[in-house]
Amino acid sequence: MRLPWLRSVKPLEPLTHEDLIRLVALGDEAAFEELYDAVAPRVFGLVRRVVRDPSQSQEVAQEVFVDIWQQAARFDADRGRAMSWILVIAHRRAVDRVRASQASADRDLRQGIKEYKESYDDVADTVETAMESERVHKALKTLTDPQREAISLAYYGGYTHQEVAELLKIPVGTVKTRIRDGMIRLRDKLGVA
Repeated sequence: MRLPWLRSVKPLEPLTHEDLIRLVALGDEAAFEELYDAVAPRVFGLVRRVVRDPSQSQEVAQEVFVDIWQQAARFDADRGRAMSWILVIAHRRAVDRVRASQASADRDLRQGIKEYKESYDDVADTVETAMESERVHKALKTLTDPQREAISLAYYGGYTHQEVAELLKIPVGTVKTRIRDGMIRLRDKLGVA
């Protein structure tokens, strides 16, 4: 026997990422699983591009999902899309991991230099590289915040202009202008022909 009212019921629409995050904020583990299944490949792909090392990328992706679980209540749909919010968390975590790895490598390098007597040429090369790196970092500080952010995402983060535009929620043309203007400023500051 069929009930007449059953014919008028529409099938449920699939939940959006925004809906899932709202449910995660309420502690809904099933919604978290569904969100994870939906976005994990993109999160891992982004992290992998920045971190490069597969095992560290897996760790960072896992940390991203812990952050999502813990910070879901902070998500504000009026400020942007859920996927953008998630990718910003992923990018920040990945950049933090790269910086931490670089700092660790720098510490190891400094310690290694103390413990191991290198030839004059090797020391000179190391110093020259460190000095050049410092010049670039100082030059980057002279850029405007929008220029520095766009250049960092594009050159250090490995993002395309389109991806930078999506992350920053600005037009691609604006991204290209910021990068071009920033690169001109860097070239002038560094005295590169």
